[in-house]
Amino acid sequence: MKRILVGVDGSEGSRYALAWAIDHAAASGAVVRPAIVWQRTFDYGRDQYWPVDKATAEDARQRLTAAIAEVAGPDPAVTIDPLVLEGDPGSTLCAKSADADLLVVGSRGLGGFAGLVLGSVSTKCAHHSRCPVVIVPHRTPPTDGA
Repeated sequence: MKRILVGVDGSEGSRYALAWAIDHAAASGAVVRPAIVWQRTFDYGRDQYWPVDKATAEDARQRLTAAIAEVAGPDPAVTIDPLVLEGDPGSTLCAKSADADLLVVGSRGLGGFAGLVLGSVSTKCAHHSRCPVVIVPHRTPPTDGA
């Protein structure tokens, strides 16, 4: 395995996915390619951006850099090659997966339907990725003190 593409949107689920990918890359020698995808749509003549609070490419880059720093720390044990992409997040990750050996996404991102087991991006990736997909589940802290 040489290239692991990871969908990152700043959510807790995407940080779990990034951590999983870094651990896997450390064991396999792969390069980790964390990717954030921002999307511009047009709504009644006004620019609207999604998913990062009316983001721009620079806002997305800053969010990705912060997520990488939080998860990987200042001196990661693997090579990290970040990507900032524009488009529909699910479709863009699936298209970019053609250049990857593995696509890793969190089970839930920033979407508004918290009751769903899988979010729209992870569902789309599971169905349309051009390489194998790992969907990292959302972890909840144990309530029994374990």
